[in-house]
Amino acid sequence: MQQNDPDITLITQDAPVSVANHGGRAKCLQRLVRLDLPVPVTVALSFDEVHRIATGETPEVARILAPFASEQLLCVRPSSEDPDWGGPGAVLNIGMNDARLEALGKRIGEKAAARLYVKFIQSYSTHVARLDPDIFDDLDMNAPNVVAQFLEAYEDEAEEPFPQERGQQLVGVLRSMARAWEGTTARLLRMAKGAPADAGLGLVVQSMVLGVGQGECGSGVLQLVNGDSGLPQITGRYLSQSQGRDALQTGAEALYLERDARGASLEEEAPEAFEQLKTHAAVMRIKLREEMQCEFAIDSGEVHILDGVRVQRTARAAVRIAVSLANDGIIPREEAVMRIEPRALNELLHRQIDPNTKRDVVGAGVAASPGAASGKIVFTAAEAQASAARGEACVLVRRETNPEDIRGMHAASAALTERGGITSHAAVIARGLGLPCVVGASQMRFQTRKRRLVAPDGRVFREGDVITVDGTNGQILAGEAPMVEAALDDAFQSLMNWADDVRDIDVRANADTPDDARTALNFKAQGIGLCRTEHMFFEADRLTAIREMIFADGSEDRRAALQQILPLQRNSIAELFRIMEGRPVCVRLFDPPLHEFLPTDRAGLRDLAEALNLPLSDVTRRVEALGEYNPMLGMRGVRLGITVPEIYDMQARAIFEAMLMVTEDGAPIMPEIMIPLVSAKREVELVKTRIDAVAAAVRTEKGRDFDYRLGVMVETPRAALRAEDIAPHCDFFSFGTNDLTQMTYGLSRDDAGRFMSPYVQQGVFPEDPFHTLDREGVGELLRLGAERGRKARPELTLSVCGEHGGSPESIAFCREIGMNYVSCSPFRVPVARLAAAQFAIQDKIS
Repeated sequence: MQQNDPDITLITQDAPVSVANHGGRAKCLQRLVRLDLPVPVTVALSFDEVHRIATGETPEVARILAPFASEQLLCVRPSSEDPDWGGPGAVLNIGMNDARLEALGKRIGEKAAARLYVKFIQSYSTHVARLDPDIFDDLDMNAPNVVAQFLEAYEDEAEEPFPQERGQQLVGVLRSMARAWEGTTARLLRMAKGAPADAGLGLVVQSMVLGVGQGECGSGVLQLVNGDSGLPQITGRYLSQSQGRDALQTGAEALYLERDARGASLEEEAPEAFEQLKTHAAVMRIKLREEMQCEFAIDSGEVHILDGVRVQRTARAAVRIAVSLANDGIIPREEAVMRIEPRALNELLHRQIDPNTKRDVVGAGVAASPGAASGKIVFTAAEAQASAARGEACVLVRRETNPEDIRGMHAASAALTERGGITSHAAVIARGLGLPCVVGASQMRFQTRKRRLVAPDGRVFREGDVITVDGTNGQILAGEAPMVEAALDDAFQSLMNWADDVRDIDVRANADTPDDARTALNFKAQGIGLCRTEHMFFEADRLTAIREMIFADGSEDRRAALQQILPLQRNSIAELFRIMEGRPVCVRLFDPPLHEFLPTDRAGLRDLAEALNLPLSDVTRRVEALGEYNPMLGMRGVRLGITVPEIYDMQARAIFEAMLMVTEDGAPIMPEIMIPLVSAKREVELVKTRIDAVAAAVRTEKGRDFDYRLGVMVETPRAALRAEDIAPHCDFFSFGTNDLTQMTYGLSRDDAGRFMSPYVQQGVFPEDPFHTLDREGVGELLRLGAERGRKARPELTLSVCGEHGGSPESIAFCREIGMNYVSCSPFRVPVARLAAAQFAIQDKIS
């Protein structure tokens, strides 16, 4: 018997069947056999055997057929290594011929036997003989001579009689399925699903359970959970007098499984069979340690298990299923943690478009911030705020966003931009807000002056029209799409608690506002790793004072203007301290170039001149003088702190006074102050001297002692390379990988989206370096900076605070080089927590 043959293997309890050689379906069937479930006789063909068949070798039919009775009908199903890779469709009723038609007609009825034969003729014609399926369209399925009509149609088209010998039929089916798998189209399709180009296919040849005949006969599928929610619920369908997965076809008059007020059920029609199926499914759940969908057939009341496949599930169902299996003691908690893809949590954290919705896609871009939302199109931040005041949902549409648009993004339901990439301004801010966002939708025409969008297919969307932005998939849809709400239920909380029990790297959040901080705390961030203080300056009451400071003629005038901002900045920072309740808060000092706070259009310049009581010509000249050819590499960050030191003086005082305000009634706070865009140790020395002087002045004024930690944001290549010089003056390094990637590659993170797709497709870059940390280049700078920094100061705290901090692949690298924590957008905190836990578990296992 061939049960020990590795290529043509009768599936028994101890046969040499493996996923790597025979595929997942074959291995699952062996597991079902080991559970003594009623599985029909099955023979598995290995990947190598199927490949030989595809190249033209004739299979050893006698060995394949040896375990089956001579009159037994057969079916052949694909068995790829991963069921998600697909495969050719199953072929049923192999062995059906004129003689079997007559014999089966006497046993199950002539009409039922004819149906089986016709079904096989149609399948064989399409998949093996490659005939046009239309040749059967005009035939009458209810005619008494329907089989003769089908055989005649086949012979006319194929110019040969329909094969009558079972072995010949089987060879044809095996060859067609093997060649279909190795065809170019099939290869490209499965590669798109993540399969390797040379992925193998196994085939399983199984005794056919007819599912038609006398008594209760039919087929169906059953599972014990709801695939959308993960909650316990017997779901599936059963169709009397059917085969395979007929019960799931649209329009099939299938029965429910459990008793149901909506119609007849299997439980009522065949209660014994229903109880057996429930028992078998429960055994599969426990022994296979997974929620399984059971494919079954009933033949004259007798239950047969044809296959078991992992239940298809949404992300929320996957979490509940994993937690339920762990709570029931079927799998350990650590395995439950390992079963959830970290990025899949985005589906739980944000509203999503209902997966059953038909999508009217009108455009696409970079999926910059997950989630989905619908709203009326608006083209300015002011219109977004007005829309929010009226209680109307809106989508903010911009060519690209700037800091002045932040208020509009707060008010909008979603954002859409023509330009930008994964770390552009719109993308970073949207992720921090949990706002669905698509950037770089350059195939659409953004006619902002005419206040309209033009889709690639020519459709025009004007201001006030409703669109839907899907930031998870990067699509723009016409109209309002139905949504599925976020679901942070008890199962999610349990899974995240288990993840926190095992992870060995901290996770903080990038948070600029009280709302950001509260969101971060809800997601159990361990502190704030990056607070961008400049975002506090764009409120109307602060913007005027900042502009006055920019136009001031000397140091004293600048101080006077900044004095208006001091209490506002102090209160904002104090609120963050209060919300975080003693957890660390890292405040980055002012970073952007000053021109971002100034208007560029004529009307804005006129309003500014009026507000400052200056001639329009003077204001225009000053704004033009502040312009830079490359502002992201110009007068910003620490360069401003040194040349316009009054800004950092004010901010340091605001931080210290805020800390003292909050600690009057509570536990002491150790504020962390971060200097941006450092490239030389002298920059740190100069800023540190001034901050120390401010701290001394505040101590004297308040009569209270305190301490603080000073660090730098390592976002220039030179800072990483000269880390040994800079570290002695610092308590921590936080690597700003957004700018560090930009400077290392010489790429604009706002413009790279225009050409990134062809670069990745043609293998220039393996991935978008703004999306996935470049280990070889940027990663090398991180590694050097970490090693050299700790060489000079062993207790130096290290972290990453760029958007890579929420990327699972980047977290793995951060752990490797000894980072203390990562910091990411608040809505990415759960993703980072889960990914960090999985890497810790992997290390433990290995």
